Amino acid sequence: MSGTLTIAGLGPGDEALITPEVSAALAAATDIIGYAPYVSRVPPRAGLTLHPSDNRVELQRAGEALRLAAAGHHVVVVSSGDPGVFAMASAVFEALEDAPQWHELPIRVLPGVTAMLAAAASAGAPLGHDFCAINLSDNLKPWSLIEKRLRLAAEADFAIAMYNPRSASRPEGFARTLEILNEAGCGKRIVIFARAVSTSDQRIEAVELCDARPEMADMRTLVIVGNSATRRVGRWVYAPRQVR
Repeated sequence: MSGTLTIAGLGPGDEALITPEVSAALAAATDIIGYAPYVSRVPPRAGLTLHPSDNRVELQRAGEALRLAAAGHHVVVVSSGDPGVFAMASAVFEALEDAPQWHELPIRVLPGVTAMLAAAASAGAPLGHDFCAINLSDNLKPWSLIEKRLRLAAEADFAIAMYNPRSASRPEGFARTLEILNEAGCGKRIVIFARAVSTSDQRIEAVELCDARPEMADMRTLVIVGNSATRRVGRWVYAPRQVR
């Protein structure tokens, strides 16, 4: 097989946050595959074919990438943030699992700056102690599992980074998330709403969880709930390194 497959993270939005390794992979690519808004971030050029696709077709997208790479193309599958965090790397390996003829295909996963880390940096250091990340979308897992993980994360006193908090098709999920965390005794914790982080539309807002409202989040928002020790210093929010 003379082709290659690279799975790359484009970072949270600011072009300056794309790593040099990812930039080099994009420059060498013959084909770019991904969700249309992410593919649109790659400038067209001679010799490059762009393959934008709709949301929720991750396995079809992964299969197309594998076929093109096996045919000799230099394919880059793009995700926002990091491709291994709720993104395309898992989908590619899931498709590869059922395609043994492609197991020897040269594949690289190139990391990117996640929305979680970019949001934390914009707010201060809310992930300075133990934390977890939870995807609030129930497209690929039952809501009961999301509820269980939220309760256990609150009980363990983790800071919680929450992806995909609220969409037009499932506005009730984030409202229920806030209810669960309030019921778990997290009402006085600081919660950060980081919208469109690293772009010109960036907005960072921090409130106590008991004052948070569902409409403060949408699909462009990364939400971070601090642990019980998280506090403010001036306009910044941080988690102390030592927790007693």
